[in-house]
Amino acid sequence: MDMENLSKNCSIIQVETFNSKKKRSGVLMRRNFDNKINAHWKGVAEMVLRMCSRYYDGYRNVKDLDNETMSKFESIIQGMTASSFRCIALAYTEVVDEKLVGEGGNNKMVVKDSCLTLLGLVGIKDRCRPGVKTAVEACQHAGVNVKMITGDNVFTAKAIAFECGILQPNQDTNETVVGGQQFCNFTHEERLEKVDKISVMARSSPFDKLLMVQCLKQKGHVVAVTGDGTNDAPALKEADIGLSMGIQGTDVAKESSDIVILDDNFASIVTVLNWGRCVYNNIQKFIQFQLTVNVAALVINFVAAVSAGEVPLTAVQLLWVNLIMDTLGALTLATEKPTKELMDQKPVGRTKPLITNIMWRNLLSQAFYQIVILLTLQFKVFNEFNARKLEKKNVFEGILKSKLFLGIVGVTLVLQVVMVEFLKKFTDTERLNWREWIICIGLGAVSWPIGFVVKLIPVSDKPLLDFLSMKKT
Repeated sequence: MDMENLSKNCSIIQVETFNSKKKRSGVLMRRNFDNKINAHWKGVAEMVLRMCSRYYDGYRNVKDLDNETMSKFESIIQGMTASSFRCIALAYTEVVDEKLVGEGGNNKMVVKDSCLTLLGLVGIKDRCRPGVKTAVEACQHAGVNVKMITGDNVFTAKAIAFECGILQPNQDTNETVVGGQQFCNFTHEERLEKVDKISVMARSSPFDKLLMVQCLKQKGHVVAVTGDGTNDAPALKEADIGLSMGIQGTDVAKESSDIVILDDNFASIVTVLNWGRCVYNNIQKFIQFQLTVNVAALVINFVAAVSAGEVPLTAVQLLWVNLIMDTLGALTLATEKPTKELMDQKPVGRTKPLITNIMWRNLLSQAFYQIVILLTLQFKVFNEFNARKLEKKNVFEGILKSKLFLGIVGVTLVLQVVMVEFLKKFTDTERLNWREWIICIGLGAVSWPIGFVVKLIPVSDKPLLDFLSMKKT
């Protein structure tokens, strides 16, 4: 066909854009050579097919669409969708009602039941991008439950879900796959009961997607939603984390989301997840490191003030310690890059405390040692290595890759030597000889084996404050 000439032979009167509820779009056009007006429709195959009473055969003959032929078309559609094709039906009707021929374009295109003539069925293959299955598996391994909500036919949805790993082979889909209307018709209690098991929702509307997000949040889940259309905006806004598509996404979707994925690739979500966990983990490292020194300094000064009437650490010295911790210490621990091990951890719930039992174990043991030695300013740097790993025993793993970490630790050591040796009047310190420096370094290094041994002590997953609470569980 010469599409350009065909386009010139007709004029567009009205266009009805795709409707997510009716799942079709249409165009009202006038043929210039005979002034006949036709309404052409395209949309979800089974829904458009129900509006047809006639069809064209392979020889361009118009025939009545009887039950036998209807069943044949329905099995063709089912065969396409089972092979992960999106099946689209094309149909038209000649318009004779003058009310539908408003040149202003303000009239709606009305489709009467069984008035269309079927032109054809088209199967569109939208293959999963390379790496999507691997990305889904990575999310599942990290404890993220991946769900697919789509407007596609249930057979297409299941085929795509199996292809990208959301559904597993030989998996019973009676409970894991539902239709959007079916989910909407559940009672509130039934939705809350079934929502965790559902992996695929087919033939869904924007309201169904929003309803699922609300149900998951009510059950205490942290919910992330992806979307690219204007209709996805309510779900993107309702979710804890909304991720819109930077290329295909509409402006409304982007404004309603928290993160814009520039390459429209699902694999980028794994990167987002890994970096998010890295930031959270680095914050925990810094808190553990800072609290250890603060607890030790506070106890030492308090005990000394009560017992001797003098404090071993002056205000300037305490400021120096905090300066080192809040700047260099923060930079050291906050700049650690993501590792593969982060994806092996379980997700952190919204009610989980920031300071975990593992952190309490580590910081209290190190603080106790520092209090006993009374040399916080000298061995504080050594505990920075222990803070690199919250639970791993080998705190030096990957240390050579962290150039910034090693550089900042080196700067910290140089500044500590300058303060002790050359800023005597300013910081009220005494110069140390080589023997005293070696003793300080040796005592500080002892924190490493202490950290290794302490990490052999098992801790409960139940938050420490829950043990102190009088509430019954």
